[in-house]
Order: sequence, then C-alpha cells, then structure tokens
Amino acid sequence: MLHRMACRLSLGLALCLPAAAWAATVSVTQENGAVVVRNGVDVMRVTVCDKDMVRVVASPDGAAAGSSPSQPWFAKACTPQAFVLRDAAAAGTGSNTAAGAGGAGASVAAKVLDTGAFRVSISLADGTLTFLDASAGQGDRILLQEMGERPRVYDPVKLSDGQNAFKVTERFHPVLRQGIYGLGQHQGGQFNYQGGVVRLAQANTDIAHPLMVSTEGYGLLWNTAAASTMDNRFPTEMTLQADAAQAIDYLFIHGPEFDDIVGAYRRLTGQAPLFPRWAYGLFQSMDHYDSAQDLLDVTARHRAADAPVDVVVQDWKWWSRMGDPPFRPEAYPDVPGLLAALRQRHVHTLLSLWPLLSKSSDLYADMKARGWLIPGTALYDPTNREAADLYWSHLGGKLLDQGWDSFWLDGSEPELHLPTMAETDRTLAGRRLAIGPGELYNNIFPLAHVGGVHDHWRAQRDDKRVFILSRSSFAGVQRYGAASWSGDILNSFPVFERQMAGGLNFALSGMPYWTTDIGGYYQGVLDNPPRGPDTRDPAFQELYVRWYQFGVFNPLLRTHGKRANNQNDLFAYGSMQPILLDYDRLRYRLLPYLYALAWAVTDRSGTIMRPLVMDWRTDERVWNIGDQFLFGPALMVAPVTKAGQTSRQVFLPRTAGWYDFWTGKPVGANRWIEAPAPIDRIPLFARAGAILPLGEAVQYADQAPQGPVELRVYAGADGTFTLYDDAGDGHAYERGERATIGLTWNDAARRLDVGARAGTFPGLARERTFKVVLVDGRRTRSKLVRYDGTATAVSFGR
Repeated sequence: MLHRMACRLSLGLALCLPAAAWAATVSVTQENGAVVVRNGVDVMRVTVCDKDMVRVVASPDGAAAGSSPSQPWFAKACTPQAFVLRDAAAAGTGSNTAAGAGGAGASVAAKVLDTGAFRVSISLADGTLTFLDASAGQGDRILLQEMGERPRVYDPVKLSDGQNAFKVTERFHPVLRQGIYGLGQHQGGQFNYQGGVVRLAQANTDIAHPLMVSTEGYGLLWNTAAASTMDNRFPTEMTLQADAAQAIDYLFIHGPEFDDIVGAYRRLTGQAPLFPRWAYGLFQSMDHYDSAQDLLDVTARHRAADAPVDVVVQDWKWWSRMGDPPFRPEAYPDVPGLLAALRQRHVHTLLSLWPLLSKSSDLYADMKARGWLIPGTALYDPTNREAADLYWSHLGGKLLDQGWDSFWLDGSEPELHLPTMAETDRTLAGRRLAIGPGELYNNIFPLAHVGGVHDHWRAQRDDKRVFILSRSSFAGVQRYGAASWSGDILNSFPVFERQMAGGLNFALSGMPYWTTDIGGYYQGVLDNPPRGPDTRDPAFQELYVRWYQFGVFNPLLRTHGKRANNQNDLFAYGSMQPILLDYDRLRYRLLPYLYALAWAVTDRSGTIMRPLVMDWRTDERVWNIGDQFLFGPALMVAPVTKAGQTSRQVFLPRTAGWYDFWTGKPVGANRWIEAPAPIDRIPLFARAGAILPLGEAVQYADQAPQGPVELRVYAGADGTFTLYDDAGDGHAYERGERATIGLTWNDAARRLDVGARAGTFPGLARERTFKVVLVDGRRTRSKLVRYDGTATAVSFGR
C-alpha cells in the first residue's frame, strides 16, 4: 500500500516501478552518433567522447541533455567519435558479464559498444551497462557494472524556481577488491574510500571534486555541480547520488593507469598553466600582517639571515571596507611605495580578496542596486558575467594595476560569516544564480569566481602569469591558474596526519596544485576571537617542524596561521630555527627539479605530489598507504606525523632499488623498513635510475635560474628526465619561448647523455655548468661539464 502511494506521488512518471519493470523490452539503436537505450523506465544515451571515454546521460523521458543545462566546467565538449556496435551473448539480469561468456542465468542477447580501448556491454534483458577491459588479451574483464535491480533511480524534487527535477541515483555493482580515490579533498583521514561515504558539497576545509579513480584502471566523472554523495558502505554496491539534477550524467574513463585518467580529465576540463617561477618558492604568511611595516619587517629578517623567501602574503583586514580597493590609511599610508620596496628585495606579493562584501562598501551598494547579489546574501554572483565584470573593474583590476602580484580568493566555497558559516555547504541551496537554480549548481561557485578573475587578468595583462590561491575548487578550476589549500584547520598532529590523505586524493582528482597552512590555522573557532598557539611552546615547535618538512615537498610551500605571540616566520621558533632554515634552503635547491615537474604538469598532464598507488596501482600493499608519496619521479617522502616520533615504518615499493637521500646508502626495495627520523630529518628516498637536478642555495627563485646545477644520478636502473627553462613569468612560453634539455642515464654503460637543447627564449644563457654526481652505494663520484647546448655524454667507469 505504501509503495503504491509513493508511486502516485511521483508526478505520474514511472519512477517507483518494481524490479520486473526493468525486464521490459529493451531497444538499442544508433542515433546521431550515440547509442540510445530504451527500457520502458528511462532513455539512456551513451556517447563515445574519445577511445578512452564514454558519456552516459539518462532521464525518464530522454529529453535532458545532461544533469544541468549549463556545464561550464568543460573546456572541450564531448564530441561523438566513431565506435563499433555489435551483437554478443551475455549472462542475465544483474550479472551482465563478459560478452560471449556464460553465466549462472540463461544466455541472452546483448549489444557491445567497442571504443577501440574498452567495451561497454548493454544487456537486452534490462538495459544495464557493464564496462569491460579487454586489454589483457584474456577475454573481457569486468571493471564496473550497473546493478540489475533499479540501477537508475529518479525521485522527483521541486527546484527553488519552481522547475521539476530529480534526486538521481546511479547504482553500481563494483569489483570487491579495489581501491577508490579522488573526489576532492576531505578531512576525515580516509585515503582509500572503498567501504566509505564521501559527501560532495563545498565547505571550509572540504573540497568537492566529482572525479573518482579506481585501481581497477578506470575513472568516473560524476558530471554534475549539484551536492552529491558517493556511498560504498556495502561492499557489493556503490551508489552515486545527486541531490538535484535533470538527468543522471557521468563519464566513464578507461586508464588503465591513473596518469592516463588524469590526462583524460584535463583534456575535458582544461590543462593547468604554468605558474611564475617565484610561486614555487616560500610563501611567508600569518593571520594576519596588520600594517605595511609588518610586511617590510618580516621580509627584512629573511634577507638579513640569507633565508630564502619569494612571497609575502597580506591576509584579510587590509581594507577600509571589505570589497573596496582602498587600504586602511593609518596602517598602509603608501601602498605603491610598499610594493616598490618589496620588489627591490625581490619579494612578490599575494593579496587576500573575498567574494563576500561589506554592506557598507561601494561595491555592495552597486551590486545590490543592479540585482547582482546572490539573494539573501552579501555575495556577488560570479555566474553573472556583468557582475563578474564589475567585481574586477572595481576591485581586482585596480589592485593588479597597483602592483600586487597575485590574489588569494578566500571564502570561495562560498562562505557566509558567523553565525551561518556552519552551513557553507548549503549556501547556494534555495537561491537563484544567474546560471540557474542553486540546487543544480551547489558546487560551482569557486569555478565561476576563480574563472572570472583569471579571464579578466589575462585580458588586462600579458606580462604577468596568473597565480590564484583559492580555498575551494571544482572540476576545471585547474585551467585558471589556481591552487587550493586545505582550509582553516586545527593545530595538532592528528589534523596534520589527515592532511596527507586529503591532499593525495586532491591530486588523484586531477588537481595538480595544493598546499596547507603549515602548523595549522587555529586552536578552535569557539574561542572569540579564535586563538592560535605560541611559537615559543616546545610542543608546537615540534609540530611546526614536522609540518614544515612535509610542506617542502608539497607543490607549493606556504606557512600560515594564527599565533598567540603574533609571529610566524622561521625566526620565531627558537632552537628549531636552524632546522627550518635547512629545509627552506633545500626547497630552493630543488627548484630546477620542481620547475621541470611544473612544466610536465602543463605540457603532459603531470602530477607532482603522487600517492604510491599512482605508480604501483596493482600492488594491493600500497592501496591504503596515505602517508607516503612521491615528489615527482625521483623522490619518495615519508613525513613524521606523531609527537615524539624518532623513527617510522616506511614501505619501499617494488623497483630496482631505493637510496636514503641523506646518506646515499641503498636501502633495498619491495619491503618495509624502520627509517630513522630524528627531529631534523624527514625520511626521504631516491629511486634507482632517478636523475635529480639540484640548484645552488639562492635567496629567491629568479636569482640565478640558469646557474650551476648538480645532476645527481642514482645508479641501479636506466632513467630519464627533462630539464625545463623559460623567462620565469609572462605568457611567452605558451607561444613557444622555452627550452628543454633531455637527460638519459644508461645504467649498464654508466653514462649520462645530456641531449641537445631544444628551443630558446630571450635571456637564455648559451652556456651552463653541470656537475654530474653518481650515487651508487659504494662511493660518490662527480664530473664537471661545461654545456653549450650541444649533446654531450658523461661516462663513469665501474
């Protein structure tokens, strides 16, 4: 009785039909470059976007083109590609197994869509899909299949503008032994989401990204900006649910490797541009510098102590009114003079901007008068192009022309201040945006906000690369020159440990640039005002050192947070200062390596911060290791995340061998070890075959970018690396003004081949000095090479 009543309330659509309805006659046809499946319950379109990717869109009547009318996260539309559709045999309902294979049920007809890289089997018994991998050459292997009973569910909902939509659910039967990753950055500490639940709704410290990847060798882009949930609590069921949508909409991506999946994701949503070289140095920050003199003082301390730094950050409260460009005149009497003084010290700047406007600001009044605020808030609507234009012309454009180098887009979830900030994940629900109802676009704000700032910046300036730090993110944000950080987190070792799982999953969501507040942001929001720890506290000093060691191997190095004694540079940490200075200098020695990795991000969809599962996907032993990672191809990092810890267990994955970075001694492979970790050491290992370029100890990134470089080679396997260089800023590199040098290590011959330089740019040094250092576990040898751009070889005897 209750079941019948529920069905009567479903707007007359066949949404609550029993499982038998899914066994109605199924038709599979080719229409307008797609495969269309009709089963009596819904209409599903399967479009081959590329040989490694298909898009599935399903709705009760088949009228919807996607989950929402507009999908600006795509940089490239899914254009139908050629495919082969053929008949095949398949097992029965709920067990739509390999084409041509038998099964527990009676054999029935199926259609198989062949993309050239993988196959999709479509059951003619119930219309369910099974995604198959045939690359192993041993017949089709199931990667993922829809549930046989009610695989797609549509529960009617009313949107805030009165339109009809659905709460949609896609139900899959997953492979039982797999690891599941991605889905943004979350703070629960779970690395492998198999068996877990992940809520995709933007909030401070929680970033919703709709891409997930599996060790089975596939990715799935849940193609909606609505608040959603991935639920794998039951081992035999994985559901993806969107709170509001016009259709079920997802893209299935065949890897099999995670790098392949990330590459496909970026082809769809846009490649990440190269940051200016200075952005890979140290960002010095705290909450908050209260005057121009504070900025001058902290940078003077760094330069006087030969402590490298590239960026000083001006956090909030610089403004007279939040949303207007004037600075507080008593604290910042001469902003152009301040910026000139910082430039003279070779220090760049990052300035905090918010989408939330003070109700006393001119920008708020103008936005309100034009109807360009998000209803019921003091937030401008970045999905409204005219509002985005006004935000830039009134605020961002003036500050960029004033001389600020980059923007920190804080509160970009978006956040409303207390007492409602606890509902950040529902800020847009029930509110109308220019793009459409907030329920359909709950997670889109950071994409629109960051994208508007980026596009206006590019239109205004060509001499300065875009660098944006945004607290939130979404699919496609990477193409706008943006990085994210993990939000306003607490100062504690358990919170520090959870950052790693969050950051590594962010990388597996296709997002290359991420960082944290080193040391944590505050002790707790319930304090009024919120408090921070004292840098003179020995317990906090230990936490800070361990966090800083980890930060050196993040794509971006950034210290930030509230501190009780109002200091947060490395000089404020007492006896720990020498350790912090050593790691600061190590980061700068790594810049030739890191800048080359950054170019690989832009040029080849690379990933800098790599969880072990990214390189050893089929080794189940690494599936749950969320506290070790590779920093590029050469180095493996194992941060210390517990108070008082002086050693830690480290897994050495299967490869030709590993070396202790600090001692140069070989430590084996394919086993666990207990690695020493005194307070001044983070366990750090180099892979056999690695070529690691190390620069000189400089004070800022552009001090000597073409200076002498040590090419450290770790023997035991063949290896390659590509050095990269350009002007360090501006967009000429996009037009081909750049240079690369290929490096190849032949282990059997004990020879490093330094290839001929490819490309050029204004200011390129025609000659360089390389010190080639061979580390082989027995002795360390070196040779000095003058390189003039022509190919040369450096040989070492046995």
